[in-house]
Amino acid sequence: MKLRGFVSGILCSVFFLCIGAHAMILSSPLDYQVFQRSNKSSGSFVIAGQLSEPALELTKIQVKLGPRQPAQSDKRVLTLGVVQKGESHFNFKVRHFSGGWHRLDVRAVAGEKIVGQAVVEHFGIGEVFVIAGQSNSANYGEEKQKINIQKVSTFDGKAWRIADDPQPGASGRGGSFIPPFANELVKKFNVPVGIVSTGVGATSVREWLPEGERFPNPPTIMNKVVSHPQGGWMSKGEVYRNLISRVQFLGRYGFRAVLWHQGESDANQKDESRTLSGKLYEDYLGKLIKATRKDLNWECPWFVAQASYHTPEDPGSEDIRSAQRALWKSGLALEGPDTDSLTGKNRDHDGKGVHFSGKGLRAHGRAWADKVEPWLSQELQEKKALVFVLAGQSNMQGQGVVSMDHEKYYNAG
Repeated sequence: MKLRGFVSGILCSVFFLCIGAHAMILSSPLDYQVFQRSNKSSGSFVIAGQLSEPALELTKIQVKLGPRQPAQSDKRVLTLGVVQKGESHFNFKVRHFSGGWHRLDVRAVAGEKIVGQAVVEHFGIGEVFVIAGQSNSANYGEEKQKINIQKVSTFDGKAWRIADDPQPGASGRGGSFIPPFANELVKKFNVPVGIVSTGVGATSVREWLPEGERFPNPPTIMNKVVSHPQGGWMSKGEVYRNLISRVQFLGRYGFRAVLWHQGESDANQKDESRTLSGKLYEDYLGKLIKATRKDLNWECPWFVAQASYHTPEDPGSEDIRSAQRALWKSGLALEGPDTDSLTGKNRDHDGKGVHFSGKGLRAHGRAWADKVEPWLSQELQEKKALVFVLAGQSNMQGQGVVSMDHEKYYNAG
């Protein structure tokens, strides 16, 4: 009977905690979400969500923001704006907030009563990269890789998590170059790194094209293309739609660059009729880059790697490599690493495979960092931080913009 009473007491306590709690659903930021910084010191992020039911009266949305280190946490409560009576949604953009990991406490206050609460234990202001291409951009490496410190997260289209392999959102279940690459960036820039991985194994650049884009000859694997009524073939657009939908979640200017690693499935195919010429490769990848910029409504940078290696007997296609270099020279893309040079023990199956060994994945990640870091350092030098005073209230629909002027919000590097 004592045990039954003890258990009943626990259940009763849990019940009253549940009915006494005030629900609030946050759609942004999500736990471990990383927002792209706009300059070396700071960036913007969005606080958005809804109350569990329409507000019965004018309701303030208040927050406490601070670094992850408790000793540095700022104790001030900031009022972002209000939710009008009868409304439930809110959306506020916070500008000029420092780089690094932060904790967020949000509460809705009607009069003197808290009517909604939510906590995000980790969100970051840092660098975000989109990874695209075929298997060597995805999870087909011989050894799964891990991040060194908890400053790198990855997004699967719905949630963020620490970016140990395999990367969600990309095909395959093995390792990738992404943790080694991100580890190098964290070491260099000391800010969170966010990854959106979209690679699809064995895909041709033809399969990445928007729906309806035509080409004369099909790729080796044909489940993402269809024949065109007037002759030739065309893309179903599946891969492209996935890329755009994943990236649109980040918002305009929501990532630093796309890292493209692909070419193997267009180079030197066993059935020569499926091989893509360098001229057409340059044309189709150029179309893909331009399409993303149009649909995302900004000139997002693309890095393009040299990638065409198959085996020691087929170490690459100069035709495809020339096409990739041509995109750099035209200014349409930035120069990525030459991963065709990663041979021997850098490849799986004792150096005989097309994918990377553990050693090769780490070399691959460092190679990407060697290309991205100098460019990013220059980008950050060119964009000076602007600091504004705390701005006023939201508008009448629970929306607004707040700029942070406290030194703890803008002093990170």
